[in-house]
Amino acid sequence: MNNKPVFDYPLFAMGFRAFFALAGLSALALIAVWNSMSNGSLHIDNYFTGSTWHAHEMLLGYTTAVIAGFLLTAVRNWTGIQTVTPDQLASLCFLWIYGRVLPFYSELLPDLLIGVVDFVFLPVLAYFVGKPILKTGNYQNLIFIALLLLLALGNSLVHAQVLGLADSAALGLMLVVTIIVAMILVIAGRVFPFFTERGLSGVICIRNPALDIAAVAVSLAVFALLMLNISGALLAVAAVAAIVINIVRVAAWYNPRIWFVPLLWVLYIGYGWLILGFGLVSLAAFDFVPQSLALHAFTVGGIGILTLGMMARVALGHTGRALKASNVMALAFVLINLAALFRVLFPALLPNWYGGLVMVSTYCWLAAFSLFAFYYSPILMSPRLDGQPG
Repeated sequence: MNNKPVFDYPLFAMGFRAFFALAGLSALALIAVWNSMSNGSLHIDNYFTGSTWHAHEMLLGYTTAVIAGFLLTAVRNWTGIQTVTPDQLASLCFLWIYGRVLPFYSELLPDLLIGVVDFVFLPVLAYFVGKPILKTGNYQNLIFIALLLLLALGNSLVHAQVLGLADSAALGLMLVVTIIVAMILVIAGRVFPFFTERGLSGVICIRNPALDIAAVAVSLAVFALLMLNISGALLAVAAVAAIVINIVRVAAWYNPRIWFVPLLWVLYIGYGWLILGFGLVSLAAFDFVPQSLALHAFTVGGIGILTLGMMARVALGHTGRALKASNVMALAFVLINLAALFRVLFPALLPNWYGGLVMVSTYCWLAAFSLFAFYYSPILMSPRLDGQPG
């Protein structure tokens, strides 16, 4: 009996390959489509309303693809057990793709079917990630299963509004942002010190588990207040506390030599955008700036920059390549930071130029991910250089 997988290609050898490829392409397609929709040049029926579609797809489309690629790969390393076979990985990818495509067939398909197809991706991902964790008793990583299920809950709240069951889309999207930021903070505590020590010879980073917990807890408190629509002094104090604790946390890992290593400085700057997001929350608490700027500091800045940096680093390490960013990717890191600057900081300073600044931000984002797709597509689709599996 021939047990050879149908999808016996390097692209489906490990989770990061297929899902990072999908993430890179979706970062281009989703923003290009949204730009055309928002400027009125493209009119298309959709299961979601325009702004809800944009937020849903960037968070529960692009970002979940990055999360899937990272966790399917990381859990294999943590447990020593394969998370998915090539055929299972391909099926999971197709499920994710259907979730992106079916909303555009809302005139032909039942809304319930569209909602269910998109919803089931995260629970199925949680199953594949959780199975080896439970089998090996790797219980310290069960937190990621909980976070995936909470992401699914947030997704269900978005679909509940579309299906006319509740007025819950805004709450659902904020819950999703909260969980993604929490996941980033948890992962940062594991990989930032490790990556820094690996990238800078002779450097030892200080690890403080209590500070890790405090950083996540106070950050979650800020988002809880936002979800409860509590503003004013209480929100501002919580946001300032998040700023201070996260700065102290990062300072324990920081070394000035990171600025000579693009694969490191892009991660630290991405974390800086999260901290800036809390700063803008404290200002928005007293209506000094729109809360949407803080939200985009977390998403375009923190999530966008950190996911690009993580994909770049993980893909090199797991394909047997030197952990050194090319000039192409260093430029991509600069461009995505410019996208955040033009989307967040410049509109705060020059609100009358908002439309033009957002357009420049869009072009910078598209340029950054075009470079990622150009440079990493051959890497993700080719066998490891060292001949090892994966």
